[in-house]
Amino acid sequence: MLKNVHKLKLSPSVKIDKNKEGKIDSKRMQRQIKRQLENKGIGAKAQQALKLQLEQSKNERKIKRRLQKDFEKEQKFVLRQDKKKAKHKGR
Repeated sequence: MLKNVHKLKLSPSVKIDKNKEGKIDSKRMQRQIKRQLENKGIGAKAQQALKLQLEQSKNERKIKRRLQKDFEKEQKFVLRQDKKKAKHKGR
């Protein structure tokens, strides 16, 4: 590793802004708190994985339900068309 130190690519340093000593406006503080609460997710990776899996299965069910509904709608339409044709054939 010491032989190839010059080949290593280092990322640029990240500057950390310290909070200003001055008073923060109450509305700004409320917005910051709200953002922090919204961004706060589930802690453990396993829980995040379960949540993701749950959302994926939910989306799959939603798509499957939608396709089934469209299929049933199409079948009803075809049945109505056949009934209309049958009514007019008898004349």
